[in-house]
Amino acid sequence: MGKYAEDAKELLQHVGGRENIAAVSHCMTRMRFVLNDPKKADIEKIEAMKAVKGSFTQTGQFQVIIGNTVSDFYNDFIAVSGIEGVSKDAVKNAAKQNQNVLQRMITALAEIFAPLIPAIITGGLILGFRNCIDSMYLFENGTRTLCDISQFWAGIDSFLWLIGEAVFHMLPVGICWSVTKKMGTTQMLGIVLGLTLVSGQLLNAYAVAGTAAADIPVWNFGYFKVNMIGYQAQVLPAILAAFMLVYLEKFFRRITPQVVSMIVVPFCSLVLAVMAAHFVLGPIGWKIGSAISAIVYAGITGPAKVIFGAVFGFVYAPLVITGLHHMSNAIDLQLIADYGGTMLWPMIALSNIAQGSAVLGMIALQRKDAEAQEVNVPACVSCYLGVTEPAIFGVNLKHVFPFVCGMIGSACAAVVCVAMGTTANAIGVGGLPGILSIRPDSMAGFAVCMVIAMVIPFVLTVIAGKKKMASDKKSGAPAKDLEEMAADIAASGERNREHSKKELKAFLTGKVIKLKEVGDGVFSEGIMGEGFAIIPENDTLYAPADAAVSVLMQDSRHACGLTLDNGTEILLHIGIDTVDMQGDGFEYLVSEGQKVSAGTPLIRFDRAKIRAAGHTDTTVCIITEPGNAKNIRFITGIRGEAKKTAVAVFE
Repeated sequence: MGKYAEDAKELLQHVGGRENIAAVSHCMTRMRFVLNDPKKADIEKIEAMKAVKGSFTQTGQFQVIIGNTVSDFYNDFIAVSGIEGVSKDAVKNAAKQNQNVLQRMITALAEIFAPLIPAIITGGLILGFRNCIDSMYLFENGTRTLCDISQFWAGIDSFLWLIGEAVFHMLPVGICWSVTKKMGTTQMLGIVLGLTLVSGQLLNAYAVAGTAAADIPVWNFGYFKVNMIGYQAQVLPAILAAFMLVYLEKFFRRITPQVVSMIVVPFCSLVLAVMAAHFVLGPIGWKIGSAISAIVYAGITGPAKVIFGAVFGFVYAPLVITGLHHMSNAIDLQLIADYGGTMLWPMIALSNIAQGSAVLGMIALQRKDAEAQEVNVPACVSCYLGVTEPAIFGVNLKHVFPFVCGMIGSACAAVVCVAMGTTANAIGVGGLPGILSIRPDSMAGFAVCMVIAMVIPFVLTVIAGKKKMASDKKSGAPAKDLEEMAADIAASGERNREHSKKELKAFLTGKVIKLKEVGDGVFSEGIMGEGFAIIPENDTLYAPADAAVSVLMQDSRHACGLTLDNGTEILLHIGIDTVDMQGDGFEYLVSEGQKVSAGTPLIRFDRAKIRAAGHTDTTVCIITEPGNAKNIRFITGIRGEAKKTAVAVFE
């Protein structure tokens, strides 16, 4: 019997018993359950357990916070429950059973398009550049383009279409591959299926509208005929066909003897999927996709287009927070396929610009606050270049009013945008460079909209911010800024240093912040214990004090536990929810049980991979067990350098 056997039995009972557990795993500090019926979990009794520090539900997972000893607890839980643990990916997949239909659809759509976005953006930039050299009449009194007067640029224009065509015309190939990759079936079969949808033997989808019905080529089977139509740039037909292939392959795998599965499964799956795609699913998907794009197009171009633009421009930024904005990718691509361009995407680019301009307003308001500017300036620049997360989550939502001002500015710009019929040839970078994806005849109008999206949020943010500051001053709010407060705390720590037994050095180079600024329900609320965090500028995590390495997560490598000689236990956790990365981008530089000194490298991590996975790299330090430590004080709001600056002191 393990140390936590009795606690494990109690937790098993309170989560509803073995039959209520669909899957279970753990990360650095938490047990992660997928429950068949979440209502059966007795949260009050679970949180009353001595071994439990708290619980919460997130993305369909019921998570129970145990602490640094979660690995031992998990092993005892598996032993007493008789349940076989699974990987975190399996738990993540199982958790989808607790999501509603809309949440599942959005999640699936996001996971399908995520691997394709870099190629789509590249294609958009290329098409935008081609617009500039082959469609803008800037020479010889506005009668000729750069390609008209230069054979070199004409050759460049022709060559770049090789990439543009591969990205957009061959999009179904990428979609079919991405679906099979996501669903865990044979990716090569997905690629072949996609190629059959865009084969040169078929009538190109772009030529269908201009071809008489009698001239459309057909497969003649004697008893019936099927049109030989391609699905270049079509989204829904490719998605439907790919999922048909996935389910056919899984079906034949299940019923086919292993000895002949290598022959039967791929042959039957692919042939039937291609037949279904061209005979049934392709035409149906085309109709549905066209209907959706027609509805959106009617909203953008109809008599109520100004209202449509105002609403879409206002709500797009909140959609980014919820994840619903992923649906716009499919709609944009369908609009491009059906109408040769999209009027939806320009409003998305304007929304990004508006949020960046709201941050610009905060830069003006906080121009004397050096600490705030370290976040504001990079967030503003990245937002103007199309990456909105640092601006939205790091600045605007933190203060709320800049976020709303950005939404208002976006709505105003969107109204003008749809009123002028601004259209993009392709999806591009959703910020200032987005003008490259706009049709040449719409570029001037889009430039006007960009000015609106920059000026209105900036002015509104400055006005609202000044009123808020005046209100705070009137109500007696402290006048000191973060830098002054940090200096006071640091000075206090220095005065008491001679009485201190221990101190924690900065474990990263970067800005030291309070836990409540981290934005994670567990760490920010101090459920795991008190501590602080650092927004890193380097890629190596160092030991904050002399200690022994007590806990390592060998599968995810994103965190470690240290024990000081006075019994104080410390958790160092890189990023939020980075356990989902399964160790990709993380490398342990120490081993469990190793003695380390302050400044010893512990973990090397790839900040770019963390951001690409959709996570923040903010790293927390939690004192999970104080041991003999007393009078713990944290020094935040300063810039710390590894192995030099003290960020916490205690006796």
